[in-house]
Amino acid sequence: MSRIIGQHRWHWVWIYFLVVHPFGYAQDQIIDDELSAFDRDHWAYEPIQRPPLPATSDAGWSQNPIDRFILAELEDQSLRPTSEADKSTLLRRVCWDLTGLPPSLDQVNRYLADSHPDSYQRLVDSLMASPEYGKHLSQRWLDLARFAETDGFEHDKFRDQAWRYRDWVIRAMNQDFPYDEFVRWQLAGDQIAPDNDDAVLATAFCLSGPDMPDINSMDERRHVLLNEITSTVGSVLLSLQFGCAQCHDHKYDAISQADFYRLRSFFDSSIELVKNRSVNVLASYKEFPRTHLMERGDWRSKGPLVAPAFPRVLNASGQSLPDSVSPRRALAEWLTSPSHPLTARVIVNRIWQHHFGTGLSSTPSDFGVMGDSPSHPQLLDYLATELIQSDWSTKRIHRMIVSSNVYRTRSAPPADDGLRLDWQRAAEVDPENRLLSHFPRQRLDAEAIRDGLYAVSESINGEMEGPGVRPPLPPEMVKTLRTGQWTLTDDTTDYYRRSIYLFARRNLRYPFFATFDRPSADGPCSRRNESTTAVQSLTLLNSDIIMDAARRLATVVTASQADLGDQVNELYLRLYSRPADTAELQAATAFVQSDGIALSDLCRAMLNSNEFLYVD
Repeated sequence: MSRIIGQHRWHWVWIYFLVVHPFGYAQDQIIDDELSAFDRDHWAYEPIQRPPLPATSDAGWSQNPIDRFILAELEDQSLRPTSEADKSTLLRRVCWDLTGLPPSLDQVNRYLADSHPDSYQRLVDSLMASPEYGKHLSQRWLDLARFAETDGFEHDKFRDQAWRYRDWVIRAMNQDFPYDEFVRWQLAGDQIAPDNDDAVLATAFCLSGPDMPDINSMDERRHVLLNEITSTVGSVLLSLQFGCAQCHDHKYDAISQADFYRLRSFFDSSIELVKNRSVNVLASYKEFPRTHLMERGDWRSKGPLVAPAFPRVLNASGQSLPDSVSPRRALAEWLTSPSHPLTARVIVNRIWQHHFGTGLSSTPSDFGVMGDSPSHPQLLDYLATELIQSDWSTKRIHRMIVSSNVYRTRSAPPADDGLRLDWQRAAEVDPENRLLSHFPRQRLDAEAIRDGLYAVSESINGEMEGPGVRPPLPPEMVKTLRTGQWTLTDDTTDYYRRSIYLFARRNLRYPFFATFDRPSADGPCSRRNESTTAVQSLTLLNSDIIMDAARRLATVVTASQADLGDQVNELYLRLYSRPADTAELQAATAFVQSDGIALSDLCRAMLNSNEFLYVD
């Protein structure tokens, strides 16, 4: 399935007559060169087929089919998976992973005392039923949707209804809204269920990116906005870089410039622009603009007319748009057809990335020929078919992954000398751990760090929904803003809500989030950068957030335990989900008993530790 990378060149034949589409779109005036079998000879374009489960020599190790695929690849390299993580580590891992919060003190005590064989599975079920699940999982989708509550550009004007889309995504995640319907609503909810407010609201996905309502030329604004929608649909839903073809034919993938504008034309009649007014959701208008290819991507250089059509590289059968539904709805239904080669593969790869830090393909928004081939292609297809056969339930895939033995392996070298040799050999054969002989250690993201600080100090506000919250900003940052750009929320208890509810200004990331690599909302982000900087260390030592959390944590522990040793032990349980050992207890107690040291200083030190900031 390998493919030689070459540049595709396309030739246009102009047709000097016009035929009108039943829905008002002009007939395509371009005839591209036919795509060959060579153009489609790529793993991502092949039909999804459910592979048989591979045979393994250690049949007893596998908990579910995921383990069979992982173990088979390890055995092919004469490798073995490492042993299972201890109970405290596993509890902490799955709680952070599924809810973005550390286990509560009550969860720690109950789970560590529960010796029943199904204790872990019951824990998983409870976490997935929690409303915190949707709050955590939704942030990844909002990264892809380039969600913000302002327009961006120079004036960065306020979008007073944008938060409703964020709340819809959270509800959809918590309700396990089928992914195929989740996609259809975001592309054509206003046409699929026009009387359903949520369905109409979901189309805000297409318009969540930056916009410039005050630009002089509405034609230029339309051009930029439609190109941004088209690029986003291509990269987020298809994992193809369609945006590269807005000015010229794609250099590597079989996507012509005409293909880009054909995809764009599905949305051309769905946006009515008014100067100085943001657009919030898609809508269908009676007047259908004629969509032109823009030569060299210049909005002032109209080329030949194009009509809506499915991307040719994914449409080998030449399927045309049905006359019975609108083009945008037809696109939504084509994308979510069980026979589509990309949609299910793309989302299960993103789900895998959420749990292991790297997808089965490490380029989650580029499945094209320059993207990374999957490390376990059969597993990717198995999960894709599992998603489709389980009515597109993403919770089903999340549950399978966290229930697997590969997810439960330890992330640190074992103490046993014999097992350590296996670990060292795996590091030599597979230094990037793509075969997953052990669980990859991961740092908490920006939102999880902030939420975790308030969760361990029992300060977090669990309220759901509503406009974005604006907590205080550093005075030096406030001076850079125009009047009214960051009006503080009146209710100070809202400052302790989950991070997903903090006001998302496009041109000003909340400072704590920016420090810990939260992406800007200027475009879809499929994988966050992970930096290590001095500013991060200083923020965790000296910021108002850490000081506040440390004081609150000390107050909670002092109220719970009178004895200093018991206070230290409770801190270990709250922050690390395990009791302190003798040496740790002695060192922490001696530290607090030093001159001028308060319990809050110990709390601050422990909150700065790698054991708190990283998930093993």
